[in-house]
Amino acid sequence: MEILPAIDLMGGRCVRLRQGRADQCTVYNADPVAQAKAFRAAGATQLHVVDLDGAFAGAPKHAALIAQIAAGSGLTVEVGGGLRDDAAIEALLAAGVARAIIGTRALEDTATLARWVKRWGEHIAVGIDARGGFVQTKGWVETSTVRATDLAKRVADLGVRAIIYTDTATDGMLGGPNLDALAELADAVPGVRVTASGGVSAPAHVAALRALGRPNLWGAIVGKALYDGAVTLREMLAAASGNSR
Repeated sequence: MEILPAIDLMGGRCVRLRQGRADQCTVYNADPVAQAKAFRAAGATQLHVVDLDGAFAGAPKHAALIAQIAAGSGLTVEVGGGLRDDAAIEALLAAGVARAIIGTRALEDTATLARWVKRWGEHIAVGIDARGGFVQTKGWVETSTVRATDLAKRVADLGVRAIIYTDTATDGMLGGPNLDALAELADAVPGVRVTASGGVSAPAHVAALRALGRPNLWGAIVGKALYDGAVTLREMLAAASGNSR
């Protein structure tokens, strides 16, 4: 499995939100570019970035900073948060971002998503955030009546080949991922690469993901545990390669 350390951007700083709540914000690093470089030095090859201000506003707010992260870190960067029009996606990809993660728009406008996939192919990924199995949108502010597995199947039919699945009830809680939900989602879209997000905070959690035996469960995003010092990136990378004790 791939391990993707996370950088969440708010006010130009590297932060973490508890369960996606803007009023539960902890600042971890005032220099996100330096943080990305530190992840690279620790062995990372991939990076997951969320423009939190963009997610709440509905339009990117950190495009220039993200370009600096992509250029300065040497990591393969995926970015989500407020990507709801062509110009926003075009700007990110032109800045060196490898994957643009589409969230709310994937649920609300499948015709546009289909056009984006046709235009940009594997550079388009879809982020599915869910609580209790139902999709949440607009920065986790709204919960829909659409099941996560149904949305996954829908976007897979449109040609999407990468999904980032976040269980919002476990995000930032350090209690481990929702294994049942991840297994169900991976089984629903066997031709799609699935990345787990939410609660992945220990080598044992990575081992449990690997033990699910889903070949399309490609990666796991790790955030709060790294910043709090509960685990090192090297330990998580070792677990992902099957070398942890």
